[in-house]
Order: sequence, then structure tokens, then C-alpha cells
Amino acid sequence: MARMASPLFRKLPARYAGLIMPLVLSVLMTFVVSAIATLRSLGPSPAFVAMWPTAWALSWVVAFPTLLLVLPLVRRIVGLVVEPPGR
Repeated sequence: MARMASPLFRKLPARYAGLIMPLVLSVLMTFVVSAIATLRSLGPSPAFVAMWPTAWALSWVVAFPTLLLVLPLVRRIVGLVVEPPGR
């Protein structure tokens, strides 16, 4: 049975997938990496809690545009090392 979309939330058109995928990836990756780096630097302390959001925001501001720029190159590299489907 097909699930009906909620009237409060509509999915974006498929043409936005190329933007949403690096957006979500950059948010999740910078969230984890900045937490690890900040925790390693400051230890589990109030300073960590105070600094981590700033560290995450700065890393995301760099990571998102970087992902947008390098994603075509990454796709080409993957295409060189991965067999296409159906072969």
C-alpha cells in the first residue's frame, strides 16, 4: 500500500538531489569530525560545549562548498575504479 505524503511536508523535486545530498553529507560529516577534533583538543569540559558549535559552523561553511566543487571529480574517480551496473 502506498504511503500518502503529509500535507504539512512535501518532498522536493528530484532536480534538487544534487544539492541536497552534499548538504546533508556535509552537515553530518562536519558534525562528527568537529566534535571529535574539538573533544580531542579541549577534553570533555564546559569549554568543549562552548566551542563545538562554532567549530562545527566554521567547518561546515568550508565543507559544503568544497563538496559541491569536488563532487564531479569524485564521481569521475569512482567511475574509473567501479564497474558500471549490468556488466
